[in-house]
Amino acid sequence: MNSKYDDQNEASIIVQDLSLFRLPQGFRGRNAFICQFWWIVQDTIFRWSPQSAYGFRRWLLRLFGAKIGKNVLIRQTVKTTYPWRLTIGDFSWIGDDVHLYTLGDIVIGSSVCVSQDVYLCTGTRDSAKIDFPILAKPIVIDDQAWVSADSFIMPGVRIGKGAIVGARSLVTTDVPPLMVAAGSPAKVIRQRKTEARIVGKTAT
Repeated sequence: MNSKYDDQNEASIIVQDLSLFRLPQGFRGRNAFICQFWWIVQDTIFRWSPQSAYGFRRWLLRLFGAKIGKNVLIRQTVKTTYPWRLTIGDFSWIGDDVHLYTLGDIVIGSSVCVSQDVYLCTGTRDSAKIDFPILAKPIVIDDQAWVSADSFIMPGVRIGKGAIVGARSLVTTDVPPLMVAAGSPAKVIRQRKTEARIVGKTAT
């Protein structure tokens, strides 16, 4: 086998040495105590709160620095890594077992539906570097979008206004406004069918 990485020299190659990894200073955005305190709160009183206690959960997230709009419905099984990096607009829904991995900012617009078991992942690694450094890239979900159940949204992705992500999709690139994308990796399959309300009138 004629390869740079053939069996003969494989043992001498080091492509990843985790002993060299160092977390960048200030990467979490808060000190270790605040992070740990939030995780305890999240796994206890946040998770134990009654399903209908949406206002209480909004209050808890705001207490830890999240920007949460009015009448946002967040289920008690939602996990948020760092709430101070989370923004959610008015009247949005965050479903059961959604994971908001906020190593970078997650910005969710108004009237957005994020269905159950969705994972919004803002964290990744630079696999080309031997110390395997951690990277954070924001995720933006614009107003009136719907991310369907069990989908995974990669770091740096933007879901356009009114777009739909089909169930169990892996989204690696931006989804344009008013488009439906599905699959693994997700691809645009059609335009969203909608009955739009425009300045008080109904149009199709």
